[in-house]
Amino acid sequence: IRALLLCSCLGLLRPGGGQPFLRLRPSPSDNLPVKDIVEHPDPEYDPKEQDLDERTLRKKLGSHFDPGFMAVAVPGPTNASGAEAAAAGRGRAALPAELRRLELGPPRGPRLKVGKKARRKVLQWLWAYTYCPVLYTWKDLGVRFWPRYIKEGNCFAEKSCSLPEGMFCKPVKSVTKTFLRWHCQGWSSQKYCTWIPVQYPLISECKCSC
Repeated sequence: IRALLLCSCLGLLRPGGGQPFLRLRPSPSDNLPVKDIVEHPDPEYDPKEQDLDERTLRKKLGSHFDPGFMAVAVPGPTNASGAEAAAAGRGRAALPAELRRLELGPPRGPRLKVGKKARRKVLQWLWAYTYCPVLYTWKDLGVRFWPRYIKEGNCFAEKSCSLPEGMFCKPVKSVTKTFLRWHCQGWSSQKYCTWIPVQYPLISECKCSC
């Protein structure tokens, strides 16, 4: 997949050989989810209390604010393990059409005749191995993003999704959500900081793949 990924791609040096600080720019990449951002540790580059007025930031973000994937305050914990969440998602997902049409039996042999109940159990068993849910967890992006918390998707990868084993769940589609990023230019007392919109890609679909 091709997606706009946020990456720390430009280091600017302070006068006198100080440490570089990094800023985000969109960059094409096939790797999702987005890796943790490398931030300059100096709190001088953090937004101040007056820069974090929720009403002002909501107005600036406008219709891009998506409460299903964004949170201003710390979201509640998710207690289910990856396997439990995958099983729950599999139970809610409809059996795909390609499995419903599957003919049981060897590729070049006669069709295997089984009852409806047995056939359903076999197909559900196959579905348990090939289903690739998107598992969502809340991620703290840090004080230099607003909203600070994002519900990020991951593909279930605790076991192979094929028989025989060898294939795994991998991302095949993504969507982008627009966040605000605190961005500083310059240094020391001459620096200028403001909120800028940035796109953050999220996995939206996973499939069993080599």
